[in-house]
Amino acid sequence: MSQQNPPVEQPKLTLTQTESYRDGYANSVQVRMSVWDFLLVFGTMTQESPSEVAIKNFQGIYLSPQQAKALWNVIGHNLAQYEQTFGHIALEQQLPQTEGPVH
Repeated sequence: MSQQNPPVEQPKLTLTQTESYRDGYANSVQVRMSVWDFLLVFGTMTQESPSEVAIKNFQGIYLSPQQAKALWNVIGHNLAQYEQTFGHIALEQQLPQTEGPVH
């Protein structure tokens, strides 16, 4: 005879924002990684002249590898839903892949 485990109740989730919470717009995200964590650096990129692009970084967020993978999954799921609703997202320009710093 097999035993069935009772369903696990999910805890109540309460979202709040600290006094230092801020919304911001970023059109530049740099990703750095180490053995222990990922660092997402958000900034705004502007074209200063035909030969110069300026990036002003304003926030860095450290994530554990597990949280980075969860974020990857959530963003992928949401992008798929977005494209299903609004159509394919075309990237105008692919930046070259470089070996970033490892901390």
